[in-house]
Parts: sequence; C-alpha cells; structure tokens
Amino acid sequence: MSLDLSPRPGAATNGRMLRAQVLMELRLLSRNGEQLLLTLVIPLLLLVMGTRSDEIVDLGPGRPIDIVTPGVLALAVLSTSFTSLAIATGFERRYGVLKRLGATPLPRWGLMGGKIGAILVVELLQFLVLVTVARLVGWQPRGDATAFGWLVLLAVLGTAAFGTLGLLIAGTLRAEATLAVANLVYVVLLVGGGLIVPLERYPGSTHRALELLPSGALGQGLRDAFNGASPGVLPVVVLLVWALVAGILTARTFRWE
Repeated sequence: MSLDLSPRPGAATNGRMLRAQVLMELRLLSRNGEQLLLTLVIPLLLLVMGTRSDEIVDLGPGRPIDIVTPGVLALAVLSTSFTSLAIATGFERRYGVLKRLGATPLPRWGLMGGKIGAILVVELLQFLVLVTVARLVGWQPRGDATAFGWLVLLAVLGTAAFGTLGLLIAGTLRAEATLAVANLVYVVLLVGGGLIVPLERYPGSTHRALELLPSGALGQGLRDAFNGASPGVLPVVVLLVWALVAGILTARTFRWE
C-alpha cells in the first residue's frame, strides 16, 4: 500500500484560517500585561470598590453595588473593544505586521474577523468573571433573563461602536499617538462618560449630551435593564449610529502600513 506524499499547494479554507487567527489574537492578548490590566484587573477593582462607593461619590438612591455593576460591565466592553484593540492594532501597523499579514492567503476580512472573534471571546470571559464576583459581593440584578438579553444586545452594539472607533484611531494615527489617545479616552469616559455614575446625577445639559455618547448609552442602558426596566430605543439607536458612522470612516481612511 503506497501513500500519496505529493504536495498539495494552496491556502487553507476560510474557516480554518479564521479560527487560527482568532487563536493567535487570543495568545497575543494573554501575553500582554497592560491589556490584561485594562480588560480585567481595573474592572474587578472598581467592582469590589462598588460596595463602598457611596463613601466616594454620590450615586443616588439604591444599593451602590447594584448601580456600579452594570457600569463595570459596560467598562469591560470599552476596555476590550476600544482601548485594547486600538493599541494592539496601532503597534501591529507600526511594526509592519498588518502589511505582512496582508500578503498571506489570509484575506483582510479574515484579519478583522480574527480580531472581532478574539474580542467577543474575551468579553464573554470578562462577563462570566465579573458577574460571578458581583453576585458574591451582593449584586442583586432585576429583570432576570430579559436583562441578560439586553446585556447581549447592548454589548454587541457597544462592541461594534467602540471597535470601529478604535480601528479608526489605529488606522490613521501613529502608534504612539494611538496609545496616548486610546488611554486618554478610556480615562475620560471612565471618569465622566456616564459609564459608572448614572446619567441623572449629571446636570441637565451634560445629561443630554452623555445620552448621545456610546459610553453613556451603553452604561445607562445596562443600568436600566438590570434595574428591571426597558432601556428603550435610544441606547440602541445611539450605538448603531456610532457604529455605522465610525465604520464608514474607518473603511475610507484605514491605512494598513
């Protein structure tokens, strides 16, 4: 019985290439301490501090942990789909990684698909860890399965909005500028973007402006959902508009080298 050892040149199937790229993105992320700090350590610290946050900032009526937890889940989406993605892509572009991958059989949509797939896997792990810790420290979400359905919908839309914004920055600015801008936006939105503090605690004009930011829409939408109320149409529309506009701009301006 003879074996056929003749070479079979050609690219792997699209599915195999996409899975390989997702696994590669996950390995790269796991080796980066700064990214792990942004995606898990900071949200966990804020979550634990949420049990005593009434001593730091006035969150309004209600148990602090019930108010802080949805905001921390929104922060997890921001840290992974915007800050980590922008920084990683910016430096891959600087060092020529994107250019070299573009010369392989992996299509460009496969490269983007690999990044998106890795982001979704990381966010799922973030949610599992954060929800478990939150329940251990006393979080009592209302809304049952409906609230978690809203979490999935708003997280997907938030990932699309923040992800396209991150790629827009990474594809147009130098790597050092991307690093600075991404971290600055992260801090600004964390402190005053409506992620952690409910929008009704802001003055009237600021409140209305934050409703139109992806951070405010995502944070308040999740707070409403886990408070047993429907977030309504506004957060969904806001996140969709940001994702569409940033996606169009990214497609037109993104430079691979």
